[in-house]
Amino acid sequence: MRLVLDTNILVHARRSRRGASNALLRMVDQNAFRMLASVPLFLEYEAVLTRPEQLLASGLSRSLALGFLNYLAGLVEPVRLHYLWRPQLGDVADEMVLETAINGRADAIVTFNQRHFAPAARFGIELLFPEDALRRLP
Repeated sequence: MRLVLDTNILVHARRSRRGASNALLRMVDQNAFRMLASVPLFLEYEAVLTRPEQLLASGLSRSLALGFLNYLAGLVEPVRLHYLWRPQLGDVADEMVLETAINGRADAIVTFNQRHFAPAARFGIELLFPEDALRRLP
């Protein structure tokens, strides 16, 4: 299964080790699915996960957060953005998630903000909550 994880999934995964988001992130390391990321999306991950309030909430130092992101960068399948599909969504920050999914031929976008990504259906991309994605993995 080819998945694009919205930034909010990584935020939840770093804040709680017991939730579905964290379990899903651990599955990337076990090759249970292909996590897709483009350069703009990965830069968004970095910008959000290294914010002072995120570091405080996760209990990580900036150095540890960057170490996690470096490790994650080695696991993701890079996606080149050949065509920009903008504008499709109401939130500009969500556009890079959808563009990554379209260009990477993703099966689904995993997000807590499914209403933001309703136009993804026209591209044949499902929207899943983390617990739904976990149920579909081997």
